[in-house]
Parts: sequence; C-alpha cells; structure tokens
Amino acid sequence: MVTAIYDGYCVLCKQSKRVVTALDWFKRVEFLDIHNWQTVNSRYPTLDYDAAMGQMHLVTPNGDLIGGFSAVRRMLKELPLGYPFWLLLHLPGMMRLGDKVYKLIARNRYRLNRLVGAPICEDGSCKIHS
Repeated sequence: MVTAIYDGYCVLCKQSKRVVTALDWFKRVEFLDIHNWQTVNSRYPTLDYDAAMGQMHLVTPNGDLIGGFSAVRRMLKELPLGYPFWLLLHLPGMMRLGDKVYKLIARNRYRLNRLVGAPICEDGSCKIHS
C-alpha cells in the first residue's frame, strides 16, 4: 500500500483522486489531504508543509517519500490498469518530459481551478503556492 498526500482544494487533484480510487480495485492507495495537516504531520513529520503544497507526495511501502511526477508514476504501478502506463512512463526521456509537464500543471493548479469556476479554497484563505 502507498499513501498519496494531495491538495484537496485543487480540482485537478480531486479528479485524479476520484479516477485513481475507481481504478484501485485492490485498495492499494490511501489518500491524505494536505489541508488536514495535523494528521499528515503526525504520520509524516519529515514532510515540509510548503514542499507538500508544491506537489503531490507519495509514501511507498518501504517508507520512501517521493514527490511530483515520480510520485504519480509510482502510484500507477499500484493500479491494475495503471501498470501499462507505468511501463510507458519509464521509456527514455519520459522522466524529463513528465517532470516538466507536472511542474507546469502543479504551479498553475489554482489558476486552472478558476478556469473551471471552482473556488480556490473552501475558506477563501489559501494562497497560491509556486
């Protein structure tokens, strides 16, 4: 089992969570919302809040903490239908390309929320992290 630490105020992140949960037939991915920081921090005290707000993080079964595109790619390995994509994302050049695309999306996720008419934060107090 892996644990994904994600931004629960991000529309793209929540949609990704819904898709992963639907494809997670063997219940191998647990999700923790970064905005429930007390729980996240108690379980993973080495994770910095600002780093966690900058990208999704994944805790592997052996306790490794990985972030960004590497985390998404590793999470795909846990899903029966995600495994072929996990293999494709290991082709030469995919790490470099995937990392750039992931960082672009992560950096602009709250702007994308606005494009779809979603609130940036539930309580209106979040700042956009870069």
